[in-house]
Amino acid sequence: MKDKPQDRTMWAMGGGVMFGLGIGMFFLPASPLAFVGSLIAGIGLGLMVTAAISRKADGGRDEA
Repeated sequence: MKDKPQDRTMWAMGGGVMFGLGIGMFFLPASPLAFVGSLIAGIGLGLMVTAAISRKADGGRDEA
């Protein structure tokens, strides 16, 4: 039986958001803006990991 390849990009985005949320909880009592900033940084981290995963799954080829 052959398994289908799974798409891990959504897992990376969710993990980045959860990471930002966890870090932001430490900053929340001090500054709500730091909480929002850490969420945005978590989304950015998830996007970078997603790009790396999709490039690795694509074989590192550029389609330009």
